[in-house]
Amino acid sequence: MALAISMTASQPTIPRYYDALDFPSLWKEFPPVPEFHESVARMPVADLRALQERRFLEQMERAWQIPFYQRHWGQAGLKPCHVKGLADLASIPPFSVHDLRDALARNPPWGDFMGIDPERDAPIPLVLQTSGGTTGLPRPMLYSPRDREVMNIITGRRLYMQGVRPYDLVQVMLSLGLSNGGFLAREGIWKYTGAVPVMTGTGAQTPTRRQIEIMQAWKTTQLAAFPAYLRHIGHVLRDEMGIDPRSLGIKGLIVHLGMDDRAELEALWGAPVYDTYGTNECGSLAADCVERSGMHIFEDAFVLEIADPDTLAPVADGERGVVLQTTLFKHFAPLVRFNSNDISSMAPGTCACGSTHRRLACIYGRADNMVKLRGTNVFPEAVGALVGEHPRANGEYLCVVEQDPATGRDEMTVRVEAERPAADGPALRAELAARFKEALGVKLAVEVVAAGMLDPLTGLSSASKVRRLIDNRPKEAK
Repeated sequence: MALAISMTASQPTIPRYYDALDFPSLWKEFPPVPEFHESVARMPVADLRALQERRFLEQMERAWQIPFYQRHWGQAGLKPCHVKGLADLASIPPFSVHDLRDALARNPPWGDFMGIDPERDAPIPLVLQTSGGTTGLPRPMLYSPRDREVMNIITGRRLYMQGVRPYDLVQVMLSLGLSNGGFLAREGIWKYTGAVPVMTGTGAQTPTRRQIEIMQAWKTTQLAAFPAYLRHIGHVLRDEMGIDPRSLGIKGLIVHLGMDDRAELEALWGAPVYDTYGTNECGSLAADCVERSGMHIFEDAFVLEIADPDTLAPVADGERGVVLQTTLFKHFAPLVRFNSNDISSMAPGTCACGSTHRRLACIYGRADNMVKLRGTNVFPEAVGALVGEHPRANGEYLCVVEQDPATGRDEMTVRVEAERPAADGPALRAELAARFKEALGVKLAVEVVAAGMLDPLTGLSSASKVRRLIDNRPKEAK
């Protein structure tokens, strides 16, 4: 007997994504490519600042409607009348991931940060993705149709800036689980570039040799992945399969570069490397253009500040600090001065591409990954950059921090992979130890291991984000 399904007046209307958006109006507000490059990307600075001012005040008006900001700002004594424009931005108290986790704990996964009450508000098409979860339970973020579509438009913009064109095959080797990167890339490629996303995922979803078979058979044109995995695939091709990675004809490597060696990757693959800065909460915030002279901030959608990690006071252009993020488009879960903990700086001068948007130099590391050893701040990413310089190391490393039980002093051991540890081990160990002391100003122990030995600990071939730090110190010592 067939089950009869009836809709009654008491049942909610099922929301439809395409009914939730006026696409032509949205595209006028946040132009996709190529219109973006003909308009907003080259907008006179004064006009761009005026646009930011208007959108910032709209974002503040929306944020005051959300319980999280009412509580966070109210505790600091902030009132709506205190903020009249971007000139007052520095007076707004920042917040961090710890505040987000506290908000989520109030009613997971909705929290009081998302700006929606499922018990009261009309249904709306939503998608949930998360942070990488490398430091705890993945942090969920819900996206409304408008917010997600602006993120897709910006993904399309940055991929076009990085050479992606219609009918290109972009092999996306990012996680296809809860984390946001892989699926957001798919949506942006599919909707706003005319290219075709080839969603192979990480090595956990498609083993490395199968990734290579797909590249060869389907003639992939671009690769999107973390640098460490691209280096790993290149080494498998060259050293295990006897194939020159350059023979595959890859046109571009689309990455979150950080402190990885751009020149090494470009030489390995014979293709340009394009850096991108993105987060779970925002999508792509900044990206390299063809000039690769710093990552252009999409300033019609974001205001980024660089602040001192300890005081959160503004720093001068060119100086390093944490990135504070303010969105100019999010209605559902706006961010106003979110302390990302990512360390960066503003790139000087203007770009030859003609864009008027400011640029980030690069992401040097994370403030919450920093280890203080005998008064010296050490970032794993900086250690990795030094490892990558050495010709007898393959670029893979892992920093392990422990407390010496005899002295109570914190010590860091850097495990490094070598191509031939038996032959190269002693010399490589001594040379890297000397280089670390010279460049970082602190003594680090070095342990040399065979190629591939760190994979189970770093997750190189299986995880979206590679682990570079293991902190074994007692909790109270961290």
